[in-house]
Amino acid sequence: MESSSKGLLTQVTQFWNLLDDLAESNPESYEKFIEQQLKEGKQLCATPEPQLCLQTRILKPKEKVLFINLCQWKRIPAPQSATHPVPLRVGTPEDMSETSDVYTVIDVAYSPDVLQAAEKDQVKKDQLIRMAMKCIEEQFQFTLSHSYSIAKFRIKGSIQRMKQNLMGIQADPTDLREKMRKELSLEQISAVSNPDHFQLLLPKEVASKARCLIEEISSSETQVEMKEPAYELKTVADQNDKPLEIEIKVELPGMDSVALCDLRVSEDDLLIEVSEKYRLHLNLPEFVDTEMTTAKFIKEKATLIITMPLVKFLHQE
Repeated sequence: MESSSKGLLTQVTQFWNLLDDLAESNPESYEKFIEQQLKEGKQLCATPEPQLCLQTRILKPKEKVLFINLCQWKRIPAPQSATHPVPLRVGTPEDMSETSDVYTVIDVAYSPDVLQAAEKDQVKKDQLIRMAMKCIEEQFQFTLSHSYSIAKFRIKGSIQRMKQNLMGIQADPTDLREKMRKELSLEQISAVSNPDHFQLLLPKEVASKARCLIEEISSSETQVEMKEPAYELKTVADQNDKPLEIEIKVELPGMDSVALCDLRVSEDDLLIEVSEKYRLHLNLPEFVDTEMTTAKFIKEKATLIITMPLVKFLHQE
């Protein structure tokens, strides 16, 4: 143990000697190197900051109000290009209550660059929101309503709770820097003979922890602009003019198989997507019974007909 400590001390001493030599022989490269390490260290220790808060609903497995805190976090990298995956971090769902109302809060973090670009473009903002909701559905096996609203407040719950949720149990930044200093070795330094490419690498343990914080969702699906198809929505009533059901006819030219259509219906909204062609999202005027909803596709006319019995009519029976 003692010899190991001495060896590590020797390596660290040699490292600082190399830095001293670099400072004397090439001050400009030395300054660039130090600035880069300070920048990366500051980014590594940065904390997430709230950007905006969404309100929607969890439909399954148990219906509940859901708040999604969209946050910006410098530790989340921006995508390399428009066709590369968009990295994000999804926190653990937390149930909270105010008086008798129980709701769920989930924190989601993107790169600040990604959120700032979306702030200027409503379409991009909606895409990011939809991506976050899709990721939540897949990760936690939730079914979410496709309707959402942006709350007047930026965050639901405390900022401290959000940071702990996204960052997990994490050492104090000063402890992290101390850990990096102790674990530093000459093997983590590239050849000093090429000072322009002089680079300090993170200890393996720290680097792996940074990677596991990030999940990637492909942004390629957001690059194709899908058209809203023509549709007709009508409410069918009985002889006493009491509404019975909602019927929607959707025209899908070029579609020759219902297998290409993704249809999702909740009590108060409907979403139809045909890969890279059409997307239709409607808020329904009445609550419908999703279990009794039927759909049929008329191939000759390329028309999809969805019939949705109303919940209140069924309750009356």
